[in-house]
Amino acid sequence: MTIEVPPVSDKQLVQEVLRRLPEEATLQQISEEIAILAAIRRGEAAAEGGRVISHDEVKRRSATWTGK
Repeated sequence: MTIEVPPVSDKQLVQEVLRRLPEEATLQQISEEIAILAAIRRGEAAAEGGRVISHDEVKRRSATWTGK
C-alpha cells in the first residue's frame, strides 16, 4: 500500500523543522538539519528520475570498498 503525501515546499519543510527544534538550537544544528533535508530531497528527485540501483547492487559495490 502506498500513501500519497501532498507536496510540501522547501520553505514549509524548513519552517516545520524550525518549529520542532528546541529554542536553544545553534546555527550549526539548524544548518545540519537543513543539509539533511536537502540530501533527502535530492534522493527523492533521483528516485523519481529513475536514478537508483538495487539493494543487491549496493551490497556488491560496498563489498569492494570494504574488502568483504
